[in-house]
Amino acid sequence: MRKAKDGLGLVPFVAYVVIFFALPAVLVVTSAFRAPDGSWTMANFDIFSRPGVSASFWNSCWLSLLTAAIGSVLGALVCFALLGCREGGIVRRLVDSAASTLSQFGGVMLAFAFITILGNNGFVTLALRNIAHVDIYRNGMWLYTPQGLILPYLFFQIPLMVISFYPAMSRLPGHLAEAVAILGGSRWVYWRSVAIPVLFPSFMGGFLLLFANSFSAYATAAALISQGAQIAPLQVRSALISETGLGNAGAAGALATGMLIIMVAVICAYALLERRASSWLE
Repeated sequence: MRKAKDGLGLVPFVAYVVIFFALPAVLVVTSAFRAPDGSWTMANFDIFSRPGVSASFWNSCWLSLLTAAIGSVLGALVCFALLGCREGGIVRRLVDSAASTLSQFGGVMLAFAFITILGNNGFVTLALRNIAHVDIYRNGMWLYTPQGLILPYLFFQIPLMVISFYPAMSRLPGHLAEAVAILGGSRWVYWRSVAIPVLFPSFMGGFLLLFANSFSAYATAAALISQGAQIAPLQVRSALISETGLGNAGAAGALATGMLIIMVAVICAYALLERRASSWLE
């Protein structure tokens, strides 16, 4: 009875997961195998044979890998710098507050901020053009392409890495450094042979989290890239709202299922790395 009573506290969370995650996922996967007349079919997956669709998934993959790699490295460096700050000090509090806020700052607001700063008529663009006579749009409107999404994505990727990786770095056992020093090892030996191997699972877990965060991002890209569907989430949108017969609900379900498979693989790898990281730091 006591165990049953304790389990009742999980009912709201389980209901939330089922309604907003599990049920939509099931509906998406089911729609991928449904024809317009309601019969079962595999024809919806033919959309992956189209060159534009393959290119959009490739763009999403390299964009996610690149921003995750840069964001995880820079975020880890910020975490390393925070180790020298006093616990509960003003610097630590400011960084924690900024990271928590900026990691959630995305969508249309972030796109608008970059348009006003680095857009064709943005503040920095006009300053470089009028003062330094440098036109950053000489070779095209790069901000409104998948390459232009790198900077906006890094804006929330780096803070997210700080949030996810700093707890592991701050919990690194201090006696390990003392043991290396007693044995005559230098600080570099400690980081190379002890700290980095211990923190590597947590670092890779953060990297996978950043990859998933970038791969599933939609609103910022939708606000910046108004023409075409150059990444996977925009392909799903195109299949849902296309007025030219390019796609339909079944095709959108097939595209979303492809994204879901990638996300499930990344999440499973993240869970395994987090379990290994926890075993190192216990």
